[in-house]
Amino acid sequence: MDVIQFFVPGNPKGLKRHRTTKTGYQYDPNKADKSDFLAKAMEHRPDQPLRVPLALTLVCVFPRPKAHYRTGKHSDELRDDAPQWYGKAPDADNVVKFVGDALNGIFWHDDRLIAVATVYCVYGVTPGIAVRISEPGDTEWSRVFWLLNDVMGEVSVLK
Repeated sequence: MDVIQFFVPGNPKGLKRHRTTKTGYQYDPNKADKSDFLAKAMEHRPDQPLRVPLALTLVCVFPRPKAHYRTGKHSDELRDDAPQWYGKAPDADNVVKFVGDALNGIFWHDDRLIAVATVYCVYGVTPGIAVRISEPGDTEWSRVFWLLNDVMGEVSVLK
């Protein structure tokens, strides 16, 4: 499988839970956002939906608030204490769920094929989500092995 990489501009969104009206009608509040995300990603889709375990890496770039910048004649410069890492809503796991659902059936057969999900949330100039889809490889396996070994002392759960 070839690695698929692309960038979808726009503010990253998190998956919202389905809603039910007073009359019992259920709807997906993300329907339009998922459709828009998929439309921007379509030129990078594989010929057939992928059916192998996948590693999904996302870099979510959020716009900086005005408070991160200096004032006056230096208003285009970042403050020295402006953070690099984004730590607000939407949660990183909800962004992964959003992307998983948005690309479901087109990029992969089912989002349960995502065996490894890595997400970074940062502030940046151009908001959007950088997406990388690949098969899990030795790098991911060595991280699993290292973490289990570090936490458990001996990796007896792997064979």
